[in-house]
Order: sequence, then C-alpha cells, then structure tokens
Amino acid sequence: MKAEKRREEMLAVLSNSDNPLTANVLAEKFNISRQVIVQDIAILRANGVDVIATNRGYLINTKTAATRVFKCRHSFEEILDEGFLIIELGGRVEDIFVNHRVYGRISARLELYNRTHVEELYRSLVSGASKPLMAVTDGYHYHTVTAESEQVLDNIAAALRAKGFLIEI
Repeated sequence: MKAEKRREEMLAVLSNSDNPLTANVLAEKFNISRQVIVQDIAILRANGVDVIATNRGYLINTKTAATRVFKCRHSFEEILDEGFLIIELGGRVEDIFVNHRVYGRISARLELYNRTHVEELYRSLVSGASKPLMAVTDGYHYHTVTAESEQVLDNIAAALRAKGFLIEI
C-alpha cells in the first residue's frame, strides 16, 4: 500500500473510532512498524489534521461546540455516578482540577469519553495506589466538560444539580 493511501485509511480509522488508538494497534492494522505510524501522524498534522496524542493513543480532535466548567462535590463512592451521568447525557470529561489553598490550582487530564474510561479511572482509584484529587479539598473539585451544544451542558448541569453534586459558582 502506498504511503498516501495508508495515511488516508489511517485518518478514516481514527475518525471513525470512539476511542483513542495506540501506535501499536495502528501498526498492527496496517502491517507496518510503530515508527512509521509516528511519522504518518506527523505528516497528517503537517497537512492540517488535528491529531491529538493522549496517554491512551491517538485521536482526531472533533471540535465540540460547547465547553463548561462544573464545580462539584460528592463522596468517593459517587465518582462512578458523576462520570456516568456526564457521559450518558453526551458530555466528555476533559479534566479535573482543584484549587488548593497552599499549592494553588492542581489539575489532571482525564479524557473520559465513555463508560469504560470512567470505570477504568474508578478501578485505579479503588486499588488504593492513589487518592482522588478531590480528596485534598474535602470533595470539592472542578471538571471541564465538552459537548456538542450548550443545551447538552444545560442538561448535564440540571442532572448534577438534581443529584446534589453541583455547587453553584
């Protein structure tokens, strides 16, 4: 397969994927080395394709129409409820951050785009390897959430409010 055709197919595969794809997965799919995938991604970017590299793999930036920051508070056990609620209503949890009185703003990328991502995060926190970031601020935390429209974000806000998670800013 010629390189240009491979990059077109790679773009189609990335565009149609709901989840990030690793260079190893792409290399196996196209029967080429991981290094060639990295080079192809660089060429796609040079040609104006907005390819994002995450800790879970590559994805195409599908620009969303709306972004909002929600201030929330809930227990550790309710992390799954919060994540599922946002995802099921059409939101994507981009990050979490807290405002610590001594250290200032502390943030982490989450990139929770489906139920599996939420479950993976929860499992890693339950394992005890680390505490959730919200633990340093007595449960208070912020999420940047993206969605297709302001209406979707309004629906998420209403649902978070109904569950008692939303703190009005």
